Amino acid sequence: MKINKKTILNIAVMLFILSFFVTPMGHYGKILLNRIFSFSPPVIEEANREKIADYDWKLKDAEWNFFNFDKSEGNVVFINLWASWRLPCEAELASIQKMYDRYKGKMDFYIITNENRPPVEEFMAKHGFTFPVTYLIIGEKTPINPDEVPSSYLIDKSGNIVIYKQRIADWNTSKVYSLLDNLIAK
Repeated sequence: MKINKKTILNIAVMLFILSFFVTPMGHYGKILLNRIFSFSPPVIEEANREKIADYDWKLKDAEWNFFNFDKSEGNVVFINLWASWRLPCEAELASIQKMYDRYKGKMDFYIITNENRPPVEEFMAKHGFTFPVTYLIIGEKTPINPDEVPSSYLIDKSGNIVIYKQRIADWNTSKVYSLLDNLIAK
C-alpha cells in the first residue's frame, strides 16, 4: 500500500490540530492566537463618557490588607478584572505588565481578581508578573461591573471612564501610551 503526499499532509494537519487539545503546545498556541487577535482598546468619545459614581470601594492588597479605592480619586486609574484560570486573561496580562512597567508611579493600577492568594501567587511567579494584585471582596459594593472577566477600565483624573473594554485587549500599543501620556499630563 502506497501513501501519497496528500494523505501524509492531511495526517500531519490533523495531528497538529489535535495537539491543540491534548498537549501543552495547545495551551501556548491558544495564548499566542489570543495575543495575535487582540487589538488596542477603543477610546470612548468625550461626550459619551460616564463618570465613576463612587470611589468608596473596599479591596484587599497583595498582603491581604484592606484598603479603600478612594485613595485613587484624582489620579489616572487602570482597572483590570482577571482570573488566573481564564486563558484570555493570561494572554492579556503580558501587555498589562509592559504598560505597568512603563507607567508605575505615574498612575494607579488595580489588577483585580476574586481568587484566593495561593493560586494567584503561583500564577504570578510562573509568568514573572510583578504588577500589584488587588483582591475583590465579593459582596462589597463596586463602582464597576465585576462580572465580566476579563474586562478593563481606564479612568481619568476627573473620574470619567475613558476606556471600557470587555474581553481581551492589547495595552502595549502606542495608541494607549499616547492616551496615557495625555491623561497623566492634564
